[in-house]
Amino acid sequence: MAAAFASKTKVVLLSCGSFNPVTFLHLRMFELARDALNKTGVYTVVKGFFSPVNDGYKKKSKQSGWQETIKVLTHMSDKFVDSAHVKLLCGADLLESFAVPNLWKDEDIEQIVGQYGLVVISRAGSNPESFIYESDVLTKFKDNIHIVTEWISNDVSATKIRRALRRGESVKYLIPDPVIEYIKANKLYVPAEK
Repeated sequence: MAAAFASKTKVVLLSCGSFNPVTFLHLRMFELARDALNKTGVYTVVKGFFSPVNDGYKKKSKQSGWQETIKVLTHMSDKFVDSAHVKLLCGADLLESFAVPNLWKDEDIEQIVGQYGLVVISRAGSNPESFIYESDVLTKFKDNIHIVTEWISNDVSATKIRRALRRGESVKYLIPDPVIEYIKANKLYVPAEK
């Protein structure tokens, strides 16, 4: 058993985003990715990390490309250089953002997908395979893109959580209790005073 574990490529999953706030769906992505990669018999997932963007992410996202994603991937890869391969974990929406004009440079996409690889969590009804086929850059590195379908429907989003909190509605069982406690302690997402 130990020899089989040692012969598999060890993987560290990295998910970049706003996570504003973290939901169970964000956490579920790691579970789905781990299960899918481990089932290949080629990989074993050893760690997973969130890399939240800073408060200025809306402003920075207007720059050409997302250099920060590459910087975080490079940093994590340097940290685990001898022990594991880093892969970017994302939703199908991030994959599809590669086609948004002036958001990503082809060379950035090539480095992210070619050097690190993607694990894309897709919801039922989306078609990332077709999107990859339509992109020359993604097709070039299609063997480094792992698509995992989430078959259990979950419509929770950070946007909906923030809305519920602004309206004074409970978010219990939608986000982790420590996140709820942090939000309350720091008075986040409360309605603006009139």
